[in-house]
Amino acid sequence: MKNNANTKSRIVSAAWKLFYQKGYEDTTIEDIVAESQTSKGSFYHYFEGKDALLGSLSVLFDEKYEELMPGIPDEMNSFDKLMLLNHELFHMVENEVAIDLLARMYSSQIITKGDKHLLDRNRTYYKLLRKIVIEGQERGEITKDDSVNDIVKTYALCERALLSDFCMCNGEYSLTAYADKMMPMFLSSYKK
Repeated sequence: MKNNANTKSRIVSAAWKLFYQKGYEDTTIEDIVAESQTSKGSFYHYFEGKDALLGSLSVLFDEKYEELMPGIPDEMNSFDKLMLLNHELFHMVENEVAIDLLARMYSSQIITKGDKHLLDRNRTYYKLLRKIVIEGQERGEITKDDSVNDIVKTYALCERALLSDFCMCNGEYSLTAYADKMMPMFLSSYKK
């Protein structure tokens, strides 16, 4: 099963790298297969076509979180951990994800019927946020006046709002710098 997840992850990573380098329209399935060192059969096992990859940006986001977590000191304040994760994710988005692809991904999630990848509560993203919030509540760093799920939902909503605005403004400002200012303000009522 680990090998299957690794193959899918390689396809997703290769696709988004190529989308950024060549553009979505100029990237072919053959390009993705070659870059990921997989096969067309593997590609079609996981994805119906190139458009299906638009919803997979959440996989790339989760991989970024998994990469960051080991480097965050356990003793760091939990609220600060949340702000650091946001900063690092948005820095990656701003520097490695073409804005038209980000906009396509969001628009595809809005019109998708049924499961929406970004809202999947089993993603690494949501599991990690819940873990940090629980830790913060236990340490007295994050309020217990609101439930863990409510705090996580608000955090995710704030991130989606900032990313959506960044897309609508066509990236005319620094997403990272703006989020560094706005996220602590949006979530200040949760900090103790």
